[in-house]
Amino acid sequence: MSRSGTGAGHRARTPPRMLEVQQVLELSPHMRRIRLGGRELDGFPAGRDGAHIKVFLPRPGQAQPVLPEPGANGPVWPPPEQRPVTRTYSVRRYDPDTGLLDVDFVLHDDGIASAWARQARPGDRMGIAGPGGPDPMLGQASFYLLAGDLSALPAIGALLEKLPSSAHGQALIQVPDSADVQPLDHPEGVAVSWLHCRDPVLGGRRLAAWVERLEWPVAPCSAWVAGERSAVVAIRDHLRTVRGFDRRNLYAIPYWRAALSEEAFHEERHRIMDELAADAPRQPDRGEHG
Repeated sequence: MSRSGTGAGHRARTPPRMLEVQQVLELSPHMRRIRLGGRELDGFPAGRDGAHIKVFLPRPGQAQPVLPEPGANGPVWPPPEQRPVTRTYSVRRYDPDTGLLDVDFVLHDDGIASAWARQARPGDRMGIAGPGGPDPMLGQASFYLLAGDLSALPAIGALLEKLPSSAHGQALIQVPDSADVQPLDHPEGVAVSWLHCRDPVLGGRRLAAWVERLEWPVAPCSAWVAGERSAVVAIRDHLRTVRGFDRRNLYAIPYWRAALSEEAFHEERHRIMDELAADAPRQPDRGEHG
């Protein structure tokens, strides 16, 4: 979690929220939706579907996570033996009318967060902080590209739903097999294509090659890319060097790295996310959450 701003022009960040699992939905063999609610969701900002949130999960032996508390110079964390498991996920959907927040978990073979999601039941408790990241996640454009693998699917689904009905573009999504394809709401002018490949490294290469073959219109374009590190880097480099994208119209973030466990990549991803947050241009009077 980034430091809370305390100087002039900064707004205090919302303290972490303790939430309760209301429902668990099986979306596919490799993805589970955790639907969260609770009084502490009051005031959660609407319209941030697809944004990043920090998720706080209980350590083994804990009934609920011990959340950090806001301090004058940033969050005050509990002792290491009580510190919660912290991960970054995406807001799949928040409904202010029902007060329910959906977070989709990819079910890896290993990893503490995946293990928790496999066993989650109504009544279980977890914490969140945020949302954060660019607001909006996609700038105005005439053509949109959204590309990623299964880990990026929740954010891609959320972003597609937020695009204007007149939008045009392409969503390219790599999943292990056809059982992981999900129905997505999207504008008629945005094509959604699925690449099936069980090998994540090979699938990433195919996804990058797919992007390289795209025909781009001569018009303002905006791209959002996430997933396995090597695929994201390859797509990012192509868009920057060949297509002329820059920070204003390209958001690319690795969510995981092949051959590294969820635990091993956690710190690297944490650093990248915080660097992006620090480098992101400030938005005109939209308010800050984090």
